[in-house]
Amino acid sequence: MMCDVIYLRREAGSVMAVSQPKQASDDCSLLPLVHDIIKCMDKDSQDVHQELAKLKIKIQEAREQISNMPGVDSSPLEQQLQLATLREQVRTKNQLLQKYKSLCMFDVPKAS
Repeated sequence: MMCDVIYLRREAGSVMAVSQPKQASDDCSLLPLVHDIIKCMDKDSQDVHQELAKLKIKIQEAREQISNMPGVDSSPLEQQLQLATLREQVRTKNQLLQKYKSLCMFDVPKAS
């Protein structure tokens, strides 16, 4: 499953929200591995140790990805402050947009 990853980034003193599409290779689902382990246990297969090793590797990869995520080093308070700043920026930009729309400078000709 593909999803977007959104994080905050500081640039030149301001905070920006950045969205990056999640890569297909970043699949962090552990459920298929757990399912394979359960199937091996039901069959009394010797592959259980191999499947457990795969699960352990997958968990370690997920830990590394989490530790490398931008913003993980920010405290919850810092994240809340960044979020408040971003919301204020959006509010200001929406106000400016409404102001410019009310000036009627952007008369769009109707298609005939």
